[in-house]
Amino acid sequence: MDDAPPPAATDAETDASEGSASPARLARFHLDPVGGIAGDMFAAALLDARPDLSDGLQGALAGLNLPPSVDIAIDPHRDKALAGVRFNVEAPSDGGHGHVRLAEVRARLEAARIEPAVRKRALAIFTLLAEAEGAVHGMDPAEVTFHEVGAWDATVDIVAAAHLIEAVGPARWSVGAIPLGSGRVRCAHGLLPVPAPAVVLLLRGLATHDDGIAGERVTPTGAAILKHLAPDPAPAKEPETLVGTGTGFGSRVLPGLSNVLRVLEFAPVTPAVQQEQVAMLRFEIDDQTPEDLALGLDRLRARAGILDVLQWPAYGKKGRIVAAVQVLAEADALDAALDAVFDETTTLGVRWSRVARSALARETAWHSDALGTVRVKRARRPAGTVTAKAELDDLAGSAGHAAREERRRDAEAAALRRGGND
Repeated sequence: MDDAPPPAATDAETDASEGSASPARLARFHLDPVGGIAGDMFAAALLDARPDLSDGLQGALAGLNLPPSVDIAIDPHRDKALAGVRFNVEAPSDGGHGHVRLAEVRARLEAARIEPAVRKRALAIFTLLAEAEGAVHGMDPAEVTFHEVGAWDATVDIVAAAHLIEAVGPARWSVGAIPLGSGRVRCAHGLLPVPAPAVVLLLRGLATHDDGIAGERVTPTGAAILKHLAPDPAPAKEPETLVGTGTGFGSRVLPGLSNVLRVLEFAPVTPAVQQEQVAMLRFEIDDQTPEDLALGLDRLRARAGILDVLQWPAYGKKGRIVAAVQVLAEADALDAALDAVFDETTTLGVRWSRVARSALARETAWHSDALGTVRVKRARRPAGTVTAKAELDDLAGSAGHAAREERRRDAEAAALRRGGND
């Protein structure tokens, strides 16, 4: 259980916006459980909203070392009312039940060729399931035997959910009222009431409702994914722009209602030009080797609160060539920036001032492909257009200029499609 990361809603509050004195504002994904929620419905809804994530997901699932008999299909689907996506996993069943413990699940995930962050999320979701089942049956979570959830199809659903949560990047999550369903469901323990006891524990604290349609509406996998996301049931308090939507179908057919989970993607609304205060530090260096100065300035750039570091050649006393350096820092990081300058360079004095600057509202979008995740800086111009620039460091894994250019264009185009030129 020590491997579990913080919930997605809280561990992602980092650099959704840059260079701003105000806290970062994040994208929000709202889950609308029209028919309910299950692991396959969650994956399908996100893939419908973000088809650019499909290649990366299939690459991750290929690293699971699945048995040859497991077949995964991501297909368009429609019923009489709606169109969307089905995420279908056909896996061999052992009388309908898998029989594995948390340690075996952990071993499966450790052997898989998937990103460490995805592995941690998947294991965190399984751990939440084990804790809920253990509480229901009065057992240590480590001793809980997964039955239906231990089968390969559930493993694929959970790893797919973990990958997609990572791939969309830092975000807030919210969820509408969840249909509880009613009746009985047959499982390895016999007939259980709907919602299943473990599902009840996982949904604690979330809004629910009864729409009069019986049957299992929330699966244990779907409930554990929700618990991991720690969604906020309250409406957004600040203006947002709706930038995407997706519809994920479940396998059941409900009477008079589409069995879908809908996801709505929102981007924060920010003014095109923001006013802020920054600290400007300036000094010259004439007695530090270029190699050591370059290293010192790189270390300055990596310091928290430092926004930018520039240098250029200038003429100093007696016609000597010196390195003129300018450091921009967050206003409240001035003292720390001064200390860092004196630590990393040979200068004996620094001129500084607090200055105003105007900056375009900007945010970081994440694009996932078969080679990994690329961060893309997205800025909105006063005329309303949106520009995008991929981070070169994230393209370094591609060999050759042409390959890097292709990934850059794909990532920037995807970021523009999601951000929109509205």
